[in-house]
Amino acid sequence: MTHKKILKQKKEWESGVLNKVLAKNAERKKEFTTSSWQPVERVALPDSWDAQKYLDKLGFPGEYPYTRGVQPTMYRGRLWTMRQYAGFGTAEESNERYKYLLSQGQTGLSVAFDLPTQIGYDSDDEHSIGEVGKVGVAIDTLKDMEILFDGIPLDKVSTSMTINAPAAVLLAFYIAAAEKQGVPKNKLRGTIQNDILK
Repeated sequence: MTHKKILKQKKEWESGVLNKVLAKNAERKKEFTTSSWQPVERVALPDSWDAQKYLDKLGFPGEYPYTRGVQPTMYRGRLWTMRQYAGFGTAEESNERYKYLLSQGQTGLSVAFDLPTQIGYDSDDEHSIGEVGKVGVAIDTLKDMEILFDGIPLDKVSTSMTINAPAAVLLAFYIAAAEKQGVPKNKLRGTIQNDILK
């Protein structure tokens, strides 16, 4: 397969997948350049690589096998989320920290939970003694989650929660806290882990 085949596939990708996305969402700016003002191609193609191997192994952005990225426009359409892993002590203290981080330009939150929360213990459980609020925030109830995100518009930030087996419970708390803010589930963005072996 020749390099012409890759160029043909690129044109098909541009007129199909890429144009569908661009019709709905504009890119952040008209031109993308290096720091020396040299234009940056949307997709760099090899000059001498086997075309079939290229298409099978790399493909185009937004297409299987997604090695060129999951979005056709990648960061031209939207900047990556910037998060700092944070959380400590009480929900009030962590809320204060999150508001500070957001005011400094962070575009997402990454919640660090304390060990009792990570393994599913309430803060008043005897197994939690000496661990509450260390290495992360203690979240035992829906009220704690509401306090954690009080005054933070959950439809405007992406939230990552690093958690173990209680992930489903904490996700339910998060969704309920958002709904109390008037934010529907389909407006929430972020990630959650449910890795019991982490």
